[in-house]
Amino acid sequence: MNMVKNKQLSVDGALDLAQKETHAEKEAMNLGFPMDSQDLLTGSQFNFSVYKYKRYRWQKRILQIDFNTETIFNIEKGIIKKQFQFSQVKSFEDSEERRFSITFLGRADYELEAISLEDKRKISLLVNKVIQSNSDRRPAESCSGRPAKCDVIHEGLLDLQQNFFASIRWVKCLVQLREGELRLYCIGENKSADPVAKTVNLSDGNVSVTKENGCETFSVQTKEHNYMFRIPFTVQTNRVENISKLQNEWVSLIDRYCTVWKNRSEPQKDFGEGISGPVYETPLIFQNKQTKGTHCLTIGAEAAVLSFSSTRGSTPATGQAPSSSSSSSSSSSSSSSSSSSFQLPSVQEGVLPPSFSPPPFRLSPAWKRTKAFHWDVVPQGKIPKSIWASCSLHTKKIDESRIYDQFHIQDMAVFSGNETSVNRHIMLNQKIAHNFNIFLKSFHIKPNQLKEKLYILHEDDGGLTDEQITALRRYLPTPRDLEIYQSFKGLPSELHVVDQFMLEMCKIHHLGQRLDLLLTIRELPLCMGDLEPLLNQKIRACKQLQASQKFVAVLEYVLTIGNYLNEKAGRETAKGFRLSSLTKLSLLRGKEKTITLLHALVEQIFLHEPDLAKFSEELTEFEAVPGASIKGLRAEVDVLKKELENVIQHRKFIKFKTIKASTQESQFYKELKDLIQKYEGHLSQLSKKCDEMEKLYSDVLVKFGEPPDQDSQELFGWISAFIREFMKVSADVMS
Repeated sequence: MNMVKNKQLSVDGALDLAQKETHAEKEAMNLGFPMDSQDLLTGSQFNFSVYKYKRYRWQKRILQIDFNTETIFNIEKGIIKKQFQFSQVKSFEDSEERRFSITFLGRADYELEAISLEDKRKISLLVNKVIQSNSDRRPAESCSGRPAKCDVIHEGLLDLQQNFFASIRWVKCLVQLREGELRLYCIGENKSADPVAKTVNLSDGNVSVTKENGCETFSVQTKEHNYMFRIPFTVQTNRVENISKLQNEWVSLIDRYCTVWKNRSEPQKDFGEGISGPVYETPLIFQNKQTKGTHCLTIGAEAAVLSFSSTRGSTPATGQAPSSSSSSSSSSSSSSSSSSSFQLPSVQEGVLPPSFSPPPFRLSPAWKRTKAFHWDVVPQGKIPKSIWASCSLHTKKIDESRIYDQFHIQDMAVFSGNETSVNRHIMLNQKIAHNFNIFLKSFHIKPNQLKEKLYILHEDDGGLTDEQITALRRYLPTPRDLEIYQSFKGLPSELHVVDQFMLEMCKIHHLGQRLDLLLTIRELPLCMGDLEPLLNQKIRACKQLQASQKFVAVLEYVLTIGNYLNEKAGRETAKGFRLSSLTKLSLLRGKEKTITLLHALVEQIFLHEPDLAKFSEELTEFEAVPGASIKGLRAEVDVLKKELENVIQHRKFIKFKTIKASTQESQFYKELKDLIQKYEGHLSQLSKKCDEMEKLYSDVLVKFGEPPDQDSQELFGWISAFIREFMKVSADVMS
């Protein structure tokens, strides 16, 4: 209300902002836990289907956030691949579209992609609460007047810089500084914008804030992003000294809390020493620091140029002169850089600059170009004393026409008439357009054929391949793309092939839901087929443990021998032991180093009850190393049920929005309905097997006195390792 009174915000803008803040609160409440981290999701766990980036490809995984054990699990086909304690979670980094990354202490970053934006929001909220909980458990910092964790420390209206088409745009945002995060509520005319607040985490320890050129701008740098802010011109900030004061206030406050988090993270840097891995970083979109000795091209609209440069130039927030620290160098470099750069129109506040085209490159015509040979060049200093000193003086005669015929570059177009010029202007973001263009070279489908391909369920019937669907999901139009392409009034044939496809994708309603539906409906039968034998194997393993009398007798021998040793050692005897103790039998050596407690156990069994030596015949399911976990299998089944429910919702939504269905569309909905009914029956059977498996495993835990939260993958692993070692020692004793 104060912002409206001070004419900082219109009534409509205030209503829009209130709606977004309410939406964020509801999002938190929908997860079913209070915002207070002291009551953080006690006894709850969440399963999310995600894609994990590994070795240059994306692999489907399940991310389980378990508040029972305070652990985050990475699950693949029921197998727990990795697990991280909540105390290891360092930060959550938001990225473009559905992508995000989680940073763990002493580990490489986890680059993940959620199935949907809704899942991404929930994961973000859950992980941020874990991070907040971690900070509460640490000793209090010497920071006077430290606010409660959910209190707003400072807030105000700022302009946020965004790349837009061939220009930069400033979007008005309500920025709230809270402990550990900056929360941004964008206020704009674009109704398709994300209604959820964007969160910039300060808890990474790598976040910094710097003042930019002029007194009204500053930037916040994270590992992957650079957020440029500007103090807006209002009635209260119509003087330079007022603007400078607000800039200093924001910078000092943000820097203060960045420093707090940096100091907190420093003692933890040696965590997990020896563990290393690749760290994937995304280049900063807005780079404002000039590299020493390098003359950077000041382009505010670099996103409009597809192939102008393989590296990004610096992108100042405004068209102002460089800072005083670099004024002398920039004046001396202006003449030298003029030959390799071009002048852009100045950007006035509130006015979009005119679109522009880059100067033409001096490339060979398309019909005379050949493939390049990327060899390793000998350094110039080594040439004089090498064979290359004389070779370079004589050029061998070659049949150039023959070489050209063998290595010339054919038409790069996906279909005839795609592209007539390598310098054709592209509307899409530079980086995305470059990657999308590479994909389209192997995508032999015309833009106008894309929609009909979405009504073919299976690849064998002429539909898209799984790889094509996955790739198209990565290039879904953003709200900004929709705004650009919906305003295009020209002929599609005049556009670059990248823009032609993006224009067609913008015309297809609910494209994301359609692609998700196709991919899920194909993955479901494969996933269910993989899970069924794993569930059956766990059920058999639990039944064998329940029924095996010989294994119990062997454990009794272990108990007797252990109590004898402890009694003689002056320690108390025990009535039972954890199955994890079985792995320690081979570690306790006798006075002869070749004899272990496991040897003694085998010897005693052979002396008194030799039939027990064959106890492994009653536990055949443990001969191989157990893979899948009961916890992981339950998570897999729950996620499959959730994905099938999403398919049902997508079908209802898309069909409801279809005004008049064609014959192809009607057939598509009928086939889809039949498949859904089939998969529902199969999933129902898997769910029943899951219930049976969990009941049997619960009985096993009770039988052997194990804690109820003991993971089956670990417990079955102990038994499997014991059986292998027992059989090996038995063979040695027999020989």
